[in-house]
Amino acid sequence: MNPSTKDKIYSVAKIATIVDLLRDEGIPAKEALADISLSPEQLRSPATKVSAAQVLQSYRNAIKLSTHPRFAYHAGLKSCVSTYGIYGLAILSCTDFRNTMAFAAAYHQLATPMMEICFKEEGSTAVWIVTPTHDLDIDDRLYRFIVEFQMAVHLSLHRNIMGPAFKPALIDYALRRPHDDGSGTAFFDCPILYDKPENRFTFDAAWLDRRPDYGNELTYAELRQLCDGLLKQLKLGAGVAGEVRGLILANLSMPIEFKRIAKYLNMSERSLRRRLQEEGTSFRQLADELKAQIAIKYIRDTDLSVEEIAFALGFGDAASFRHAFRRWTNATPQDYRKSGIRRET
Repeated sequence: MNPSTKDKIYSVAKIATIVDLLRDEGIPAKEALADISLSPEQLRSPATKVSAAQVLQSYRNAIKLSTHPRFAYHAGLKSCVSTYGIYGLAILSCTDFRNTMAFAAAYHQLATPMMEICFKEEGSTAVWIVTPTHDLDIDDRLYRFIVEFQMAVHLSLHRNIMGPAFKPALIDYALRRPHDDGSGTAFFDCPILYDKPENRFTFDAAWLDRRPDYGNELTYAELRQLCDGLLKQLKLGAGVAGEVRGLILANLSMPIEFKRIAKYLNMSERSLRRRLQEEGTSFRQLADELKAQIAIKYIRDTDLSVEEIAFALGFGDAASFRHAFRRWTNATPQDYRKSGIRRET
């Protein structure tokens, strides 16, 4: 399932960039963070997670407060491979640029919560097509900001990956031509066309035939595996199912009833059941999956007894836990621990 705009599952890096650039214009952090519900200290913490809605609000604040006519371009240009953590390092370690483009597109949810991104080759050219997601509540000014920001991000990341000499061949915007469009042409060092059906970042496909300076097959494979895990965590933390998972985890030793979760979420039991069905799961499935994951971790990584683990997970007795564990893994807890197996559930 796709995350909602309210799910707090993304890095705070983009908001921090906006606040820093506004500060350079003399705008206090308190104003830059208006209606975002973040403190300046949280901007510097890697543990801080934000929602797409909070990122959008930071963009609205920039539109309102900045006097820089090309603020979105300069904010996007601040993005670099290291901004995106493991996802960025995986991009940098790809062994050929076509693989780089395919990976970046496939895993873009890790970094671009409000864009749909597509990459393709068209003869001698390569094209990124970027479109703000349909569920965003945005006006024309915010649409322009999001698209211009993303185009600048593409320019910055391509230069990180392919070298400072990289430049696009053409930028197409599904936007009206601004009064000062010459500054955009100078920024990208290529022609810019407006009133087009799509937002397209086009470059010479010959760039894809070059060999990456930092490509490493083993490193890429390891980082891609980590990105798989991050993408899974992102999806697990999203939507109503993500909220239910959090409540189940907080009450593992004393299992919480479905009706209490519905009440906590201000929903009827019928509505909650329907929402979970729409997200492809159920309360029973979520509880079972979480218990399985934690049980395996306890058996594999600790010396806790079966009885202690059964109690921690809310089982009435060790026999019930052993039965459930065999259903999850096709092994007894003792055999699983002895084997040292690492399995996905």
